[in-house]
Amino acid sequence: MSLKTDPVKLTAALVKCPSVTPREADALSVLEGFLSTAGFVCRRVDRGNVSNLLARWGAKAHHRSFGFNGHTDVVPVGDPEAWSHDPFGGEIMDGRLFGRGSADMKSGVAAFAAAAVDFVTETPPDGAIILAITGDEEGEATDGTLALLDYMAEAGEQMTVCLVGEPTCPNVMGEAIKIGRRGSMNVHFVVSGDQGHSAYPYSSANPVSAVAYLIDQLSSHDLDDGSEHFEKSTLSATTIDTGNSASNVIPGETRATINIRFNDRHSSKSLIDWIHVHVDNAQEKFGVRIRFDVKVSGESFFTPPGDFSDLIASSISDVLGVTPNFSTTGGTSDARFIRKHCPVVEFGLVGKTMHQVDESVSTEHINQLKCVYEKILEKYFA
Repeated sequence: MSLKTDPVKLTAALVKCPSVTPREADALSVLEGFLSTAGFVCRRVDRGNVSNLLARWGAKAHHRSFGFNGHTDVVPVGDPEAWSHDPFGGEIMDGRLFGRGSADMKSGVAAFAAAAVDFVTETPPDGAIILAITGDEEGEATDGTLALLDYMAEAGEQMTVCLVGEPTCPNVMGEAIKIGRRGSMNVHFVVSGDQGHSAYPYSSANPVSAVAYLIDQLSSHDLDDGSEHFEKSTLSATTIDTGNSASNVIPGETRATINIRFNDRHSSKSLIDWIHVHVDNAQEKFGVRIRFDVKVSGESFFTPPGDFSDLIASSISDVLGVTPNFSTTGGTSDARFIRKHCPVVEFGLVGKTMHQVDESVSTEHINQLKCVYEKILEKYFA
């Protein structure tokens, strides 16, 4: 496969853009210039304070339109002094490229952009290639890929299939393809009681006792034992906050948050109904008032194995000599939005260092990923 366009060089150029979500920091400008030169029609699809880029090569709404999706925004670096390399330096040492976003996922974006450019330049296909790149995946994700999909619906743009370039491999390059994701939701509780003296607990309604009981009831319950294609659902208590510095005062209010990652045996609605039952029990038992709000990041989804996932798997095998597993593990991704538009799967690099201090990626893996993406395009348009 061709390495005419250097994806490592393009990755370094993107890493040098300090695009901490939702800042664009010229990352999309770098891609727009690169893709435009190769004949891609580029359009900024900005919404709110987020910048997004839609790039298309080929006829609009062609019956064969291969889509790539990715993001150029990154999480904050934390303490810059803790890094051995400049977080936005794009430095290469001992075969690794360092910097925030190098693994998650500027290397993936660079690899599919480079693959697309080389492919249309060397073997122009009968069809279209669409790159939907967002600056709002690590943040609220309300004005990123969703904005791109809204624009595509209005403009008559359509992807036939879509490959998301998120890191999918735990340890070995090529070992896993994501064909689904668990759903995710955060639940924020506010428990109100009656403030009082700790020596006279019977004259107060203690919100701390109530929230401790509620969280224990929720977190000690096994939601399920997994399903055919998903691991078991999980519920984690992430914080309990009271802010009470006095040991002899029962506070009037406390707060708590839980996160639930759920498989296809649940929906956010069924889980909310289940939480309501436990909230009512805690209110009655402790005489407190509990209100809660829910933010659903995404429902669980699953793309059944078929022609598209098989094409990607065979391309990985051809280039890397590895037979990938079909996986649904991990957190959320923008595939949760794209699934309503067209069949979607995910394949990318080894993601062991993403979001870490000294985040880095193997330069060899970037080159390999570009070759896999080009092989996928070759097979799809054959």
